[in-house]
Amino acid sequence: MTTKEHLVEQHIREYESRQKHVNELIERANQASINFADDHDLKIELAKVRDEHGELVEETEKLKKMPLEHWREETIQSAGPMAIWDVIAQKLEDLVERIEK
Repeated sequence: MTTKEHLVEQHIREYESRQKHVNELIERANQASINFADDHDLKIELAKVRDEHGELVEETEKLKKMPLEHWREETIQSAGPMAIWDVIAQKLEDLVERIEK
């Protein structure tokens, strides 16, 4: 395995790790929101974050299948999934904190 291949695989593992964290936060938010079933704003906010999550999962899957020579070029042109995962995780952490209070 080349250094470049190793780095790509390392990045993909990091994306998957963040994806797992976000999945856990979504589950916590879903569980906590049961007590606030009538809160329309909360439902909308949670739905938006779920949609962002779904889009990012699709983007990560595309990156996994992308040829190695295009991988870096693609990730440099966009904000990169890593930064987006962090933004989604922060939104979810804030939402879960508000719900669980």
